[in-house]
Amino acid sequence: MAAAATPAVPDQQPKVQAPGQVPFDLSEPPVIEGFTPLTKAKDESFKEKFLRKTKENPFVPIGCVGTAGALMYGLRAFHQGKTRQSQMLMRGRIFAQGFTVVAIIVGVFTTALKPKQ
Repeated sequence: MAAAATPAVPDQQPKVQAPGQVPFDLSEPPVIEGFTPLTKAKDESFKEKFLRKTKENPFVPIGCVGTAGALMYGLRAFHQGKTRQSQMLMRGRIFAQGFTVVAIIVGVFTTALKPKQ
């Protein structure tokens, strides 16, 4: 029987860079062809961002407050045993939630259609 010969494969070792040498500069952001990052105008606090977003689309916070109010009063009426009032307030909550979702969608579309400055 003939001995099985292993094919001769040259040793392929990965290319090793010299120690301490990095292939790119870590202090700079990576360069991606066709991508230009937007610069951040300034850092906003939560309050500043909330006020800005409320001025851009005031119907979202109104819908959120309406939803929370209907939920709270509906739960209170349910706890007191006023089933008819509780049902009406829960339906009002659904309406307020729908209003909020529509306000968010309209806000997204108006923001997308605004010309970029």
